Amino acid sequence: MAVVVNPGLDRSGKQYEWQLFDGRTWLPIINDHLIESNYCQPGAKGITIVTRLGSLYINFDGMTISGPFQCLAVRRLSSLSHNQRENVGWYFRDKNYWSEYGIQGSSNHMPSISSQDIEQQYNSNPTGSFRFTTGKYTYVLNFSAMMQTNLSTQKQRKVRRRPKFNSVVHVYNSLNTSEPSTSTINPFPLAPPSVSSSTTVAWQFMGDEGMWTDYQKPGSSLDSMDIEREYLRNPHGQLAFTAGRYSYSLYFNGMYQINLTYKTKRAVQRISVDQSSSTLCQACWQYKDMDGSWKDFVKGTGKGKCSVSIQEIEMQYQQNSAGVIYYNSEQFRYMLAFSEMTQTNLSTGKRRPVRRV
Repeated sequence: MAVVVNPGLDRSGKQYEWQLFDGRTWLPIINDHLIESNYCQPGAKGITIVTRLGSLYINFDGMTISGPFQCLAVRRLSSLSHNQRENVGWYFRDKNYWSEYGIQGSSNHMPSISSQDIEQQYNSNPTGSFRFTTGKYTYVLNFSAMMQTNLSTQKQRKVRRRPKFNSVVHVYNSLNTSEPSTSTINPFPLAPPSVSSSTTVAWQFMGDEGMWTDYQKPGSSLDSMDIEREYLRNPHGQLAFTAGRYSYSLYFNGMYQINLTYKTKRAVQRISVDQSSSTLCQACWQYKDMDGSWKDFVKGTGKGKCSVSIQEIEMQYQQNSAGVIYYNSEQFRYMLAFSEMTQTNLSTGKRRPVRRV
């Protein structure tokens, strides 16, 4: 990712700023929304940026920099008004996923506490710890070590605290109580329900690993075209659908979906993809086959085809270049890890190289 350090950066419209210390002064980083979008993904360990000082790696957990100069440092500043705060998510490492507290994870384990509960404890004592009980187990979350410990089994899980991208919480006082109330708002409102003739619309929900995932059939009873049709008819309404054995409601006003069984809530977004642009078309995704040759990912059914297209892989990569994407072939299910550029057969464990050309 190419970024430029510039002391004259215009910060209008942003509630954050990433800065680089060059040994003498703190300088803003242009295009820091690219850093921010990666930082907001709980599965992202860090990001490599290219500056006039060379190629630098930012470690998100330690907020440290690896590069040719030892004096370099990085920081993230927040500029919110007195009645706003960042909408923060707290995540624990659940097997191969980062799962948000209060939202069902890959192992159907759903802590009774939420990100908001933990954030309140963290703000009162950022170097302390927090004890909570879920089911028959009691846990301690150590903020300094960012580690959760099961006090019965001593099982430990890594924990991460990351902001939600472009989302702040407005804090206000109710007329009938002295306690603050909160509501989540997005400083970058949804575009009007219209697109140009050269664009197509994709509807996505925030899936596991903090990765935006398309609504697709047959996994869901609706796809982007179905949702868009209903949205254009009533942009302030809601839509019922099913995915697997669960039923959901999608709310256009708040841009979220709710699992009607577990009452879990996930963010939803509507994005416009420019069909005339070559951004998603120039990149070609390939895997190394058994004979050593590189072959394109081809969407479809039958031998040599899978459930995702090159364009869909590229779109997910643009959303989170450190994330993963899951797909199926005729016989097997696979995981493509962007950070390692490998695909793994989840049945056999066999790994193959993947490349983006």
